[in-house]
Amino acid sequence: MAESKVKIDQVSKIFGPKPKSVIAQVRDGKSKADILEETGHTVGVYNASMEIQEGEIFVIMGLSGSGKSTLIRCFNLLNKPTDGAIYVDGENIVDYNSSQLKKFRQEKIAMVFQHFGLFDHRTVLENIEYGLEIKNIPKEKRRQTAQENLEVVGLKGYEDKYPDELSGGMQQRVGLARALANDPDILLMDEPFSALDPLIRREMQLELLDIQERLKKTIVFITHDVNEAFKLGDRVAVMKDGKVVQVGSPEAILENPANDYISDFIKDIDRSKILQAENVMIKPNALVSLKDGLKVAIKEMEENGISSVFVVDRSRHLKGIVTIDEAITGIKEKKSLEDVLSTDVTTVSREEYVSDLIPKALESKYPLAVVNQDNKLEGFILRVHVLSGLVAEDVNESKEYHGYTN
Repeated sequence: MAESKVKIDQVSKIFGPKPKSVIAQVRDGKSKADILEETGHTVGVYNASMEIQEGEIFVIMGLSGSGKSTLIRCFNLLNKPTDGAIYVDGENIVDYNSSQLKKFRQEKIAMVFQHFGLFDHRTVLENIEYGLEIKNIPKEKRRQTAQENLEVVGLKGYEDKYPDELSGGMQQRVGLARALANDPDILLMDEPFSALDPLIRREMQLELLDIQERLKKTIVFITHDVNEAFKLGDRVAVMKDGKVVQVGSPEAILENPANDYISDFIKDIDRSKILQAENVMIKPNALVSLKDGLKVAIKEMEENGISSVFVVDRSRHLKGIVTIDEAITGIKEKKSLEDVLSTDVTTVSREEYVSDLIPKALESKYPLAVVNQDNKLEGFILRVHVLSGLVAEDVNESKEYHGYTN
């Protein structure tokens, strides 16, 4: 586990004339509804605790009114918690004075908003360098930094355009570049893609994943879209009525929902866009080496009740696959294993999403081979489990199945 970057410790945010007078009731477990009825105070965040690791995309998900946007604004003290502590790199930022808070916001944390927040009278490049200008960075240096981040988000050539000349997706890229220009450790993103058309939204999701692969920022991402949350998040926190209901990896939440609310929340999720090859692959219990020969290949298939077997070299690099029919014919014709094996094997990486495997499965007559960057075989995926839509039962059965029938 990576080092913890942010720790939210029993944080509550209460709105009303005397918010601190309600803290005891929150600590005693009185419900948000009862507190509102009895005191007139609204509990926006209810005793929330979570830890966010260095370099992960941590998604906070919930429906409207769940408290997710209220909570993310506590991370940079736009909402100062009524109770609890927020530790960043071990320091409780709730205790910061105005000077410390200003430095924290300028140097360590940045925020990307839903509605872009660009200055219409500034060019794209001038918008990106705005934060650096506030920090009194020399013009030449801030222009260079702004240009570099413009290119990071794929907008090279748009330096002199104005926001009203850009599409919504391009405007959000400018907002992202402006946040990145300050080189923050932590990037807060409050439903940044929700105002975008579906196609542009998907493009921006992929763009964010690509940028994160290069920059390794700690990202806190807010969304009400469960598919977006599970696609982007290394881990996800689900909120309801100001409370954190469950925190876990997308796969863990799918497999073990904490309660009926979580089950209902995730029931319509497109699992093929969440699960990756590594989540559904089967580790082969039968392999043949090039040195073994056809008789060994046939024996291996007979003992394991399978009709084909992958062939690897001594270092487990994938060489191909041989079927029982090809092996028997090869022996009759006095051919070697290398002569009859098929190299027409479709390979995929562990990180590929199942939805992206569907066209590959349609075109392949063999199981998909999961290999690492050195082409070493790590597992395989049966076509039938990709094409069946990967309902949970199919995935579980596939992990228990050790045959190569496709």
